[in-house]
Amino acid sequence: MARKSTIESMKRIRRCVASKKATRTKLKSVIMDRTIAPEERFAAQLKLAAMPRTSSATRIRNRCMITGRARGVYRKFNISRIMLREMAAGGLVPGVRKASW
Repeated sequence: MARKSTIESMKRIRRCVASKKATRTKLKSVIMDRTIAPEERFAAQLKLAAMPRTSSATRIRNRCMITGRARGVYRKFNISRIMLREMAAGGLVPGVRKASW
């Protein structure tokens, strides 16, 4: 199981990304707009660079909601492949059953 600090860190990053999303999209649209003066675009680039790194969406890491495992996480269920297998075998995931042929 992942450390609690790692799980809480991911929660903090998600909150930061959500709070700064509007500002980042506005600055990015200014930067990409070729009709705006180069000085304004450069100023927008500096503002974007000055924002905290954790406000970037690429910093988010999908983790299992049960164990905190970072790898092999199914987006549909938000749990790792290991927990999905255990829960499906126990009949705890609706609509999922073990394949047999």
